[in-house]
Amino acid sequence: MTDAQGAPARLNRPLRLSHGTLECRNLAKSRRFYEEFLGLDCVRHGRRTMLIRSGGYWSIVCVEVGEDKVHPMGLWNHWGIDLPSAEAVMEAHEKAEALKDVYEIDKITRVGMRHGTYQFHFRDRDGNWWEFQHVDENRYDRLFGEGDAFADDGTPLRAGAEDAE
Repeated sequence: MTDAQGAPARLNRPLRLSHGTLECRNLAKSRRFYEEFLGLDCVRHGRRTMLIRSGGYWSIVCVEVGEDKVHPMGLWNHWGIDLPSAEAVMEAHEKAEALKDVYEIDKITRVGMRHGTYQFHFRDRDGNWWEFQHVDENRYDRLFGEGDAFADDGTPLRAGAEDAE
């Protein structure tokens, strides 16, 4: 469905994208990782749930499902955290390597430039993948402001289109 100008018709009018969810084995152990290693804010708002965020309104709801009930995420289904500089990303990578046994980080990728960001990925004790990255200021606002860079069939719509795979 499209409107008179050919834009997609909006069947719903959301106020905002408010939250996502992830699973954990044990809220107390995972909270330590989120607060100490990731540097995020946490508040336990339910018997088996906790909100996680880093400023702003949007948050992650962490749900304790038990030791043998967690569904591990795939690498491309991850949570991204922006750091202030490339140096901060490198320092975070060094900390991940040095403290992987303390925080039960079981996989860590190499640091490098990928899809226009300087970053690395790592997997926590619950099978959730995270990304520490440094990107140019307002990257996502800029990308939305520029509009689609690729057609539905993958054909570039403008010269120099950034492939963000």
